[in-house]
Amino acid sequence: MRLVLTLIVVVIFFSCNDSNLVSKHELTAHGLKEPVEIVRDKWGVNHIYAKNQHDLFYAQGYTAAADRLFQFEIWRRQATGTVAEILGAEELNRDIGTRLFKFRGDMTTEMNHYHEDGVEIITAYTQGVNAYIDAILKTPEKLPVEFKILGIQPQKWTPEVVISRHQGLLGNIGLELQVGRAVAKLGPEKIKDLYWFHPKDPNIAMDPSINTDLLSDDILTLYNAYRKPVAFTKDHIVPNFQNIKEVEVVTSAYEDKNDMYGIGSNNWVIHGSRMADGNSYMANDPHRTVAVPSLRYMNHLVAPGWNVIGGGEPEIPGISIGHNEYGAWGLTVFRTDGEDLYVYELNPDNPNQYKYKGDWVDMKQLSETIKVKGENDHIAQLFYTQHGPVTHIDSINHVAYAVRCAWLEPGGSPYLASLRMDQAKSWEEFRDACNYSHIPGENMIWADKEGNIGWQAVGIAPVRRNFSGLVPVPGDGRYEWDGYLPIIEKPNDYNPTNGYLATANQNVTPEDYQHWDAIGYSWSDPFRGDRVNEVLESDKILTMEDMMALQTDYLSIPARILVPMLEHLVFTGTAEEAKKRLVNWNYKLEANSIPAAIYVAWENQIKKMANEKFIPQEGKGIVPGIQLAKIIQWIQAPDTRFGESPMLSRNQFLSEAFQNGVADLEKKLGPDMDFWHYGQEKYKHTYMQHALSGAVNDSLRAKLDLGPLPRGGNAYTPGSTGSNLRQSSGATFRIIVNTGDWDATLGSNGPGQSGNPDSPFYDNLFKPWANDEYFPVYYSREKIDSVAVTVTQLIPLGK
Repeated sequence: MRLVLTLIVVVIFFSCNDSNLVSKHELTAHGLKEPVEIVRDKWGVNHIYAKNQHDLFYAQGYTAAADRLFQFEIWRRQATGTVAEILGAEELNRDIGTRLFKFRGDMTTEMNHYHEDGVEIITAYTQGVNAYIDAILKTPEKLPVEFKILGIQPQKWTPEVVISRHQGLLGNIGLELQVGRAVAKLGPEKIKDLYWFHPKDPNIAMDPSINTDLLSDDILTLYNAYRKPVAFTKDHIVPNFQNIKEVEVVTSAYEDKNDMYGIGSNNWVIHGSRMADGNSYMANDPHRTVAVPSLRYMNHLVAPGWNVIGGGEPEIPGISIGHNEYGAWGLTVFRTDGEDLYVYELNPDNPNQYKYKGDWVDMKQLSETIKVKGENDHIAQLFYTQHGPVTHIDSINHVAYAVRCAWLEPGGSPYLASLRMDQAKSWEEFRDACNYSHIPGENMIWADKEGNIGWQAVGIAPVRRNFSGLVPVPGDGRYEWDGYLPIIEKPNDYNPTNGYLATANQNVTPEDYQHWDAIGYSWSDPFRGDRVNEVLESDKILTMEDMMALQTDYLSIPARILVPMLEHLVFTGTAEEAKKRLVNWNYKLEANSIPAAIYVAWENQIKKMANEKFIPQEGKGIVPGIQLAKIIQWIQAPDTRFGESPMLSRNQFLSEAFQNGVADLEKKLGPDMDFWHYGQEKYKHTYMQHALSGAVNDSLRAKLDLGPLPRGGNAYTPGSTGSNLRQSSGATFRIIVNTGDWDATLGSNGPGQSGNPDSPFYDNLFKPWANDEYFPVYYSREKIDSVAVTVTQLIPLGK
């Protein structure tokens, strides 16, 4: 029923717009200096027109909170370590971890790192958030349904909430412990064989002073609790909203445990000489967790000194991906290792002391009081070494572990330094702004209306002179960071002769680069990037249509490598028929494609069987999986790892994997191959499941959840949809900017701008996104007014 009502509301909005009837509102707000005008277009994007900087960010906070209030409240509780207050003792470790990893430096220094007016901007933003909370609490019956489901109300923000680090792509500490455990079991050479470390050869030998038997302890419990998404159960729900039956959890039919490398992004900038209209272009599609509401939120911010449009995380002021009147920019992950796990010897006579450079040194201690639903307050004791927060103390074996975090330096709040980029007028100003972008490690790209294109890797990068950062090290003073590499000295390029720059989370460090002791060793598989380069390297003069096609490109380079190997393999029965379906296939993983379904089933079996065959038993459960790039290297040049007759055994491996894949499809989709199409509910699809979905009753679940809808692609295609058959990661936000015509910018942001299930903008972009469609991201006031559905005047209270 909700879907029908939503459609009716959207049609009314659209038809009103067509008749030049725009819904107009006037609201008063305490704390504004001057009136602010907010024009909402028919796709749900707010265009904010303010007369000063303070009011601009006040209004951004106000409108974002109005759209994403429940998301904001859960973010606030994650940021402040107050989740146990509403969900109980099961969330106590999360809150302890949050307090443990809290930024405790000077807030003025912190806020002004992101922008010279950072204190004003961030404070104004939180004032706007709080103004909306004040307004909605006057009519609490109008709160989004999630608050009623949990029986809670939103609470006020402070600048400390904005600068929280809890949601960021922060580092590799989990991988570091994983590799340390694996090295302890299998030795460094075997681990180098199984993992794809490059571009250099890291030292991953464990220091002999570390008792590796103890690495199996839950060393990172507090860190992991701090970082994980909030999960809700039936017990958290007000009784009349509860689910009264067991819920069949909607999960993937194939869960790729190594899908971490599928979470990244694509971006590129193209010089006007390569484009049909002569203008430079910027394209970006960040790949993150697919969720409702979306991780991204779009805004247009206009005030003296500001005219910037694009997307970012809704709880952060400014725009992290988009354009102003001078240039456009985007980002992808440039893997940067900003975390290390230190292991300490403790004083047997005083467990609060650790050995450092031959002396016993006292840990710093703090006490935090945490409210716990249904229980007495919990008093948490937090410990710190000179390297950082202590996550585990083993008093029996006199060992402690701490995480050193580059992101606890001032400026470690993810994406917030984009505020400086938002006002850049040239490549030089943009690159200077990049100097402040600490977290996460990114490939920042730039294209401007003068035709220039550039690339600058960013991210705070510790310099490790005598260790790799890939395994835990003793905290006794022998393994220290030698400061940080100046960000401007990370890899970069400007106006290359080939006319384009592109990144897709693969290693893009030039071979002649010098500062290798500040470059990471783990990267995504190269296939997305290879395909992007393949298209952009062609002699073809490109158009906007080509940009859209490349962002949603489902050609699989692994398929193009592997499928020809089937030619000389002999099958019978259903497997032989399936092989015939792959003859003359275009290697595109398109929804409704039968060859795509057959190939993906085979690829999944290749990965599964490779993990079973090549990861020794001692490494099972530690090594999560072998990257496909490694497996394909082995398949292309088989050696004795396959057996005494490598080529014959390789072919047997491929044959068995193919037959297993076919059998899996037959079991899952039935005996009729005509029904084996890719992109269906039983195979590859998107289903956006709200965080409360599994805990609430059927009618509410239908209101909250979206889908299923068909999807194409996988983790290795530029149109990335992750390795899981129920899409769990990918690009819900996309943008393509023509720097010669800002109104020609195109974008997408599924499932919608709003997180309120009762809003017409909750799911209005879901189906278009799933169908790889775009909408115009208008910049000029004339174009914006032509698609406006509401105009809201925010008036200072008392004026």
